[in-house]
Amino acid sequence: MSKQGTNGAEQLSHEQKRIRRGRIPELEWLFGYGETKPNKKDAFLQKLLRKDWLKLIWSTFVYLLQASPTWILPLITSDVIDLVTVRPDGYQTRLIIDAVILFVLVVQNVPTTMWRSSIINNWIRSTTARVKSGVVRKLQRLSITYHKEIEEGRIQSKFLRDIDAVEGYYRYFLTGFVPALVGAVVSIGIALWRSPIVTLFFAIIVPVKLLLLSLFRRQIRQGTREFRKENEQLSSKITTTLQMLTLTKAHGLVPVETAEVDKRIWSATEAGLRLDKTHAKFGAASWVCGQLLSGVCLFFCIWLALEGMITTGEVVLFQSMFSSIAASVQGVINAFPQIATGKEAVRSLSEIVCAEDIEHDSGKMPVPKIEGAIDFQNVSYRYPNEEKYVVKDFNLSVKIGERIAVVGSSGSGKSTLMNLIIGLLSPTEGRILIDGVPLDEMPMQKYRRYISVVPQNSILFSGSIRENITYGLSRYSEKALLRAVEDADLNEFLPSLPNGLDSPVGEHGDKLSGGQKQRVSIARALIRNPRILIMDEATSALDNVAEYHVQKAIDRLVKERTTFIVAHRLSTIRNADRIVVMDEGKMVECGTYEELMRLNGKFTELEKLSRIRETEAQENVG
Repeated sequence: MSKQGTNGAEQLSHEQKRIRRGRIPELEWLFGYGETKPNKKDAFLQKLLRKDWLKLIWSTFVYLLQASPTWILPLITSDVIDLVTVRPDGYQTRLIIDAVILFVLVVQNVPTTMWRSSIINNWIRSTTARVKSGVVRKLQRLSITYHKEIEEGRIQSKFLRDIDAVEGYYRYFLTGFVPALVGAVVSIGIALWRSPIVTLFFAIIVPVKLLLLSLFRRQIRQGTREFRKENEQLSSKITTTLQMLTLTKAHGLVPVETAEVDKRIWSATEAGLRLDKTHAKFGAASWVCGQLLSGVCLFFCIWLALEGMITTGEVVLFQSMFSSIAASVQGVINAFPQIATGKEAVRSLSEIVCAEDIEHDSGKMPVPKIEGAIDFQNVSYRYPNEEKYVVKDFNLSVKIGERIAVVGSSGSGKSTLMNLIIGLLSPTEGRILIDGVPLDEMPMQKYRRYISVVPQNSILFSGSIRENITYGLSRYSEKALLRAVEDADLNEFLPSLPNGLDSPVGEHGDKLSGGQKQRVSIARALIRNPRILIMDEATSALDNVAEYHVQKAIDRLVKERTTFIVAHRLSTIRNADRIVVMDEGKMVECGTYEELMRLNGKFTELEKLSRIRETEAQENVG
């Protein structure tokens, strides 16, 4: 008993480690992660069915009851024809029995159809919900570099279109393929029971149909893949177009952008038309083949009846059975385009689900209360598959509550340095210590509860000001909220809004000005009472009046917190305890504002350029 408990604990521990590393074992197993042939995704359905085999057996049993009229009615019809033709003793009683059986079979179809529908729909919907949840969790665990490399529109297409295609794939298999397969087996069984000779003729259907499928299989797969890729590119283009709509209008580029979108639309349309044409050819060829075989079967059965080998009723029976088998085989064949689409969707989603570029969160050490001391020890970083270092040999010791400004030209490594502090990126070389503890030994999600970030472009969602400030907080006091509102200087404009804190901000905060949005972001940071604060050029996009109000809020925000300020306007960082000057990923200068000005080096050069830009901006406004 003890040994079993130990093994269970070890297994659980191993599972927890995988989850901490950003993996979702069940989902990755389902989509092919860890298979000997990673590119082979055909096992998706096999794994689902193996996992839910009891549901498959139960739903198949209910289907046998539901579809029983399909197989029993031809037998009753055959019996009725023979009874009416021959009229043996007691045929009236047998006719009544056939009528009762017919009535019962038809009526029972209603409850069994609803019964099976409930089983299948609950099964499929819950499976799809788990897949959607798993994909979202995986997207959240993928590293920031992965999200930078893949276009947002492609992700949206994969999540919306491909998951629906996977659901359709699974649904078509359970409601189309499985019933067709069961129907073919039952019909062949009935035919074999009544006449082995006719059954042998029926066997011709399968190889003929499979030959037809083999002729079209490659075209359907290729067409499905091209159509999926074209739709991903179209989705990506539309997303970019909507994001750049204001800029497009301002520069008079609407016709150019419209032409580019139209080009993508027609490219996707042409790919869809090619796929439709292939499906149409396949469908027409299948129908013609089926009708020809049905005609041959009819005359073969008539010949057998003329020879006295079968009765007249059995001609009708075998023709019905042939039609049933042909329809079942055709159903299996017709499922192929849907299955091909589903397999391609599985392959597409696998690009996300089985992606290796995850944010490792494997820390075992519980996070102590963070105070805010940060040490950079020979920290270097370069992006995957890149040779050039974005940050190189960075060393800095930051005391608790110290205010550090980071300046430098575009591409000097400022933003990368902030992402390293947040833990969005991990150093390629060296390490970062938080209160003496290596950052890579801490669980990131718990560590980040002590961090707040105020970005250059305020990120607000459609909702009220209150909801945006308290985003992610399950519990907060009204007193803390009002204090954050006051310290962020929101009271300067809240009285002018119709509903105060409960006023909607619009999509992306479009109902607020730039300065107002930035102060909402600062209030969001304040209510969390962070120990480490990152200000990423928080005032660079604001006018002088908005900057004044935001700067007042910042001065309250940075008190008693370790603060990193990425500055564009160098005049705003005079009060920084130290200023770090970055150039091509390296720290070239470090000191107070006065010390760096006396050096007359890189900072002085940047400061002069900053003053020139501010003067030009003021003149343009004037």
